[in-house]
Amino acid sequence: MAVPLARSQVRRERERDLRLDLREMRTAIDKYKDMCDSGKMQTSTPEENCYPKSLQILVDGVSQSNKVAGLNQSTKIRFLRRIPKDPFTGDTDWGKRSMQDDPTSTSWGGQNVFDVYTKSMDKASDGTGYSDW
Repeated sequence: MAVPLARSQVRRERERDLRLDLREMRTAIDKYKDMCDSGKMQTSTPEENCYPKSLQILVDGVSQSNKVAGLNQSTKIRFLRRIPKDPFTGDTDWGKRSMQDDPTSTSWGGQNVFDVYTKSMDKASDGTGYSDW
């Protein structure tokens, strides 16, 4: 009896971690987009549509120039401390979608990172795939 209960507990913890990781990365993507749209930083290509080119850019940071007392200062803004590990695959290689990709696509066009999802093919207890979260 204890084994099924323990498996259920582990699965719930992984699901919670997945939700938190997805929320953290999606919030970072949204903050990046907001800063770009407001003109506080610029992307390198028009294809990016003010979305990051990769998740690593959110960790490495983006330079932002500030004018303080007539001096140009450059500061680096980071949106993530690290790319989280997917609790189901154990890897930091997340599925990505660009703004140009179909919303249900499982292949990334590479233009920008508009959304992230787990590459796990497992299903939640309600029958939805974790990759649909």
